[in-house]
Amino acid sequence: MRKILLDENEMPREWYNILPDLPEELPPPLNPATNEPVKPEELEVIFPKALIKQEMSQERWIRIPEEVRDIYALWRPTPLIRAKKLEEYLKTPARIYFKYEGGSPPGSHKPNTAVAQAYYNAKEGVERLTTETGAGQWGSALCFATKLFDLKCTVYMVKVSYHQKPYRRILMETWGGEVIPSPSDRTESGRKVLERDPNNPGSLGIAISEAIEDAAKHEDTKYSLGSVLNHVLLHQTIIGLEAKKQLESIGEEPDIIVGCVGGGSNFAGLSYPFVKDVERKGTKIIAVEPAACPTLTKGEYRYDFGDTAGLTPLLKMYTLGHEFIPPPIHAGGLRYHGDAPTLCILVKNGLVEARAVKQIPTFEAGLMFARTEGIVPAPETNHAIRVVIDEAIKAREENEEKVILFGFSGHGLLDLKAYDDFLSGKLQDV
Repeated sequence: MRKILLDENEMPREWYNILPDLPEELPPPLNPATNEPVKPEELEVIFPKALIKQEMSQERWIRIPEEVRDIYALWRPTPLIRAKKLEEYLKTPARIYFKYEGGSPPGSHKPNTAVAQAYYNAKEGVERLTTETGAGQWGSALCFATKLFDLKCTVYMVKVSYHQKPYRRILMETWGGEVIPSPSDRTESGRKVLERDPNNPGSLGIAISEAIEDAAKHEDTKYSLGSVLNHVLLHQTIIGLEAKKQLESIGEEPDIIVGCVGGGSNFAGLSYPFVKDVERKGTKIIAVEPAACPTLTKGEYRYDFGDTAGLTPLLKMYTLGHEFIPPPIHAGGLRYHGDAPTLCILVKNGLVEARAVKQIPTFEAGLMFARTEGIVPAPETNHAIRVVIDEAIKAREENEEKVILFGFSGHGLLDLKAYDDFLSGKLQDV
């Protein structure tokens, strides 16, 4: 069977919240002025009350509003697909399955949380959302979602990606979004960066600073983000909950789960519903990040700001330092100095293994996937595919049957410039 499908009525009705199942208590976000845990009311300047409640909830299951499920039904449930042609090409006994999130209107997993965030903000009377975006997947998802709920959207897009990926900008503008290359002269934090370095390529940390500053200065505006915080990750768990149901329907359980990691949202969305299986049956869960931005593999586990200007609360996470500017690799969505605090706890406790891979091997993997399975992956997704191929080859060498599940976080049809650079030999490893 190539595609394992679910009916619309089998779509999950609740998101999974990992907080009560973490191996240790999540360190609270701290107010940088006092070093005391942040109070919920302090976050109301930039977030709606409902999302703050979800961020701090200890309930294992959180109901998905019917209005959100109704929009999800435009593309969900998403297919679980067996990569048989890739298996045959690799001559591996491993069975490889991928959860395909590229079929959403914006082409990635991101609208799973964008739709939910737009819904909760609209219910509380918010008129405009600000956000950051790296490669443009998150920005396009939020522009799509805000248009459905009649909200305005301002996106600060990392400057190097703004120029690398013009079609992402066009997609955001098609859905009514305002797209600003970051760092910009529109905010105080952006102007400070440009004063120090007028040619700064930008980073997610800088773009977050600009988006938060913009939101905090306008009463009708809130801030929305596509990764890192717990409410974002729990909205994404619909991916893993569907995948679990799909695998059970064909009598399979994954031995290895793989996902790419920038802040952690698509990785958590797929893997968190399976974390209990690590101890139950020895499931191996692998988080793959760029060697150019090796947060989990080379970062320090400590409190740090989530943005460059220091406007966010302090988060306990693996970090390369909030002023770190990653090299301008094509996987813009993975160029973040920190990671989701919940994911960091799982890595720290050995429940998730972290690996870093270089840019050229990831494009070699993406090209192999496109030439066997036919789907062109996003540069971010290529990181997961690289490790999937490595694990499938290892299974062949050890003559072991393995079930490998990975998250296909988004298609690469708006990232063809990156493939052009790779095919023409212009791509560099950093």
